[in-house]
Order: sequence, then structure tokens, then C-alpha cells
Amino acid sequence: MENISRRKFVTTSLKAGALSAALPFAAHAEKLSVFNAPAVQFSQVPLPYAYNALEPHIDATTMEIHYTKHHTAYIKNVNDAIAAEKITASSEKDFFAGASKLSAKAKNNGGGAWNHNFFWQVMKANGGAPSGKIAEAINGAFGSVDKFKEQFAATAMGRFGSGWAWLVSDGGKLKIGSTPNQDNPLMDSSELKGTPILGLDVWEHAYYLKYQNKRNEYVAAWWNVINWDEVAKRLS
Repeated sequence: MENISRRKFVTTSLKAGALSAALPFAAHAEKLSVFNAPAVQFSQVPLPYAYNALEPHIDATTMEIHYTKHHTAYIKNVNDAIAAEKITASSEKDFFAGASKLSAKAKNNGGGAWNHNFFWQVMKANGGAPSGKIAEAINGAFGSVDKFKEQFAATAMGRFGSGWAWLVSDGGKLKIGSTPNQDNPLMDSSELKGTPILGLDVWEHAYYLKYQNKRNEYVAAWWNVINWDEVAKRLS
């Protein structure tokens, strides 16, 4: 009886020792799996419509060049930078949260990749006018849809050189602003902060083939191709 009890005690002690030894390893392995999580990779969303779908407001040639040349280059360049610079951000959100610490190549091309993915999705043929909750939110923030459009257009026209005009939600409050180059409001280095709801590319490559230097005509035409249903989803 005593031998059985002693044998049971030894077996239990060995099991307990093995478990206690395994626990730190398991915790360490968990940390390692997080640490070794693959870095974010940017991908190009499929264009939600044909190149000519937004005509006459945005011409097919501009759309094709913009999507297949400019946007494709941003995607390739940012992923090259992530690999070469061993950037460890695990999501696009984390990538932009540390934008101030990134190289110019990583930051500019990451912004270009994300901004254009966003831009394609907030447009569609025969966009119409905002309605429902997005119209209510705009009316509440700016007084009317017309006043919102005036302020947004003025911001787009006021961006010197290349950049973007944005409608963002910041703590539940809608506001309008712009960013230079391929910056966006998700970047920690951006003066404009918030969640993008609507964005307009005012780089010359977005409109020059059709409108030449008439950015005002491009901005005015763009109101006809906004996907307000998508904008409303992003407001949620």
C-alpha cells in the first residue's frame, strides 16, 4: 500500500513538473507567434466597374491609366518597401498609425495604395444625390448638401499641387479637409485626423487628359459619380 502511494506521488509530481515547464514555453510560443505574424501586404481591389462606366464625367482612358499604371505601381512599391525595410506592421491601420516613422517610399506608396482602393469604391455610374442617414448627417454638420458641396469643392480647389480632399468622421463629427501628396487622415503624421467617408483625388493624373488644367470642371463633374450608398456604409 505504501509503495502504491509512493508511486502515485512520484507520477503526480512528474506530471506537475512537466505542466509547469510547458506553461512558460506555451506563453513564449504565443508571444513568438504574434511577433512572427506576417507583415501587412497591400493588394489592389478589383475596379468595381468598367473603365468607361463613369463617362462622360471621368473618361475611360484616364480610368485605365489611373488604375493599371498609377495604382498598380503604388501597390508594388509599398510591398517592395515593406519587404526591403522589414516593416512589421500587421495591418493597414497599424501601418498608417506609424507613418511618421516610415521611409518616404513606404509612406507615399502605402498612402497611394490605400487612397486609390478607397477612391474606386466611393464612385459609381449615375451616382445621384445623398439620401437617408448620410444626407441627414451632412445637413446636420454643414447646414445643407449644397453648402457641404461648396465647402468640399473649395477645399479640393484650395489644395496647392497634388493631394486629396476628404470628408471624415472624427469622434462622430463630420468635417472636411485635405492632405498633400498621398497622405490620408489615418496617418499619425496627418494634420487632418478621422475616418475617411469620402475622398477626391486632385492629382493632375486623375483629370488632366480630359480637363487639362481645369480642376474646377473635374470637381464639378465628380459629383455625378459618387456612390452615396458606399459613403453611407462608411458612416456607420
